[in-house]
Amino acid sequence: MTTTAGTTTAAGTTDGTLRWQDPRELTDVGVLLTNGRLAPRRFASLAEAQAWARPDAGEQVVELNTVCQCDL
Repeated sequence: MTTTAGTTTAAGTTDGTLRWQDPRELTDVGVLLTNGRLAPRRFASLAEAQAWARPDAGEQVVELNTVCQCDL
């Protein structure tokens, strides 16, 4: 969301509609736990996930495609 002259708009459009995005670029960041499952939380950024993960315990930061939920 962006704010323009006091008006909040979705994805930077002036009429509130969402701008088209390439589905291949809709990614999310997660932490793959040692048991093979994703951590049950969302991360705002790659840096936040890296700070939360414990690589010494075998956890891995992964990027996921939010459309197909597959590893990149």
